[in-house]
Amino acid sequence: MSCIESDRGQGTSDRGQGKKRLVSSLILFGLIFLFFSFSFKGNYEYDTDLLPSYFHKDRRETLRQLLPDSSVAVFFSNPVCTRSNDVEFDFHQDPNLFYLTGLREPNSVFVLFKEKQQIDTLFTNEILFVMHRDPNAESWHGRRLGADGAKKRLEINSVLTDEAFRNLNIDWKKYKKVFFFPMEPDVRDDAEDPNDLSELIRKFRNGIYKNTNNDSLYLSEYMSMMRQIKLPEELVLMRKAITISGEAHIELMKALESDMTEYQGQAIIEYEFKKRGAESVGYPSICGAGENSCILHYTTNRKPMEKNNLIVVDAGAEYHGYSADITRTLPANGKFTMEQKAIYDIVLEAQLAGIKECIPGNEFRAPHKAAVRVIKKRLKELGIIANEEDYIKYFFHGTSHYLGLDVHDAGMYGKLEGGNVITVEPGIYIPEGSPCDPKWWNIGIRIEDDVLVSAYLPEVLSGFVPKTTLDIEKMMAEKSYLNKK
Repeated sequence: MSCIESDRGQGTSDRGQGKKRLVSSLILFGLIFLFFSFSFKGNYEYDTDLLPSYFHKDRRETLRQLLPDSSVAVFFSNPVCTRSNDVEFDFHQDPNLFYLTGLREPNSVFVLFKEKQQIDTLFTNEILFVMHRDPNAESWHGRRLGADGAKKRLEINSVLTDEAFRNLNIDWKKYKKVFFFPMEPDVRDDAEDPNDLSELIRKFRNGIYKNTNNDSLYLSEYMSMMRQIKLPEELVLMRKAITISGEAHIELMKALESDMTEYQGQAIIEYEFKKRGAESVGYPSICGAGENSCILHYTTNRKPMEKNNLIVVDAGAEYHGYSADITRTLPANGKFTMEQKAIYDIVLEAQLAGIKECIPGNEFRAPHKAAVRVIKKRLKELGIIANEEDYIKYFFHGTSHYLGLDVHDAGMYGKLEGGNVITVEPGIYIPEGSPCDPKWWNIGIRIEDDVLVSAYLPEVLSGFVPKTTLDIEKMMAEKSYLNKK
């Protein structure tokens, strides 16, 4: 009997302990939830110089004014992309969605209406759909804003979770125009997430199925018209990205040695980006030495440099979404040969001629035409080409593109306007086997600066980075702290 009583008492004790553990677990879960709810940081708070919410609000209102009556514009986030197996590339937000909202999270969609709408219980002219708060998922992948956090921090009129997008009754057919960009064909479907981007897109496609009022062409024009003019808040971040990038190029000039590899040059410049606060590179860094200097978008960066090599370094940092784009061509041993200097000086002359054309009212291609005039004349004078029109063999790309949230940013490519930020980047590339004297072979040179078009003179935002042969050689004669043994 005593044994039975003892067992019964032990069972009661176990159940009591189980209840205590359950209560403790619930309290712990609650504390974790409260921590994520009230202590949300992420880079929304770690960085204090992000674009302010009023900037994005102004951009939304500007787009709304451009939209025709009874229309709606829909923007999806970029997909999360798999690098290999269960490893993903760093997420990068769709620039248009970021431009309008400031949101940097995946699996999201933004709907902007021309006029206020009654949709179920909502009366609004904009709705942002975001991932719901999930402490377990956030402990693995980072904190999310959630609907309440996004509404508070991004100051968007209506914010709901992704699940609401699947269930909300939006009658797309009633609008005269439904604007959206072509959706990525390779968005993966996460079978464990019923609210991922794949499901958001599927729901939208079902809603607009057989619509005759869909439009993506004009939406691209609207966004290009807006994004090609950089506002003061954007220019602050662009100047920061360009300063970071230019200082990194200067440090590479000091640190470069002829027995390095291309990837060591890349490592130096990208280290300097990160050291100065850049989140990422704006594009894959190009460090092409010797024969690789003649490949426009070379990114393998594995070649060991040789004493008389030139190395084309085309690298720009991304800061808070905005990219720089700077190119300098350096002699690996710190000294240009006579032939290298001759070609370099032509490219520099062409670039300076192009920069002079960066004034409001000029055609976008005016800098390119100015650069071409110089290059075709000088190459003929050196005997590298017999006819001026043969310049295209050695200068086969455009001279300028817009710069901003994308390294090749959105823009109309019409007339230049104050507030445009464009690149000016002529080049000459003479690969081995070219129909000219072999002394010119494997000389590839590009010089690129970021230029703000203003009402007065063009402002070369990256102009502090040395670019004459003399100034480059002087800088390369200095020693970097990175070379100290």
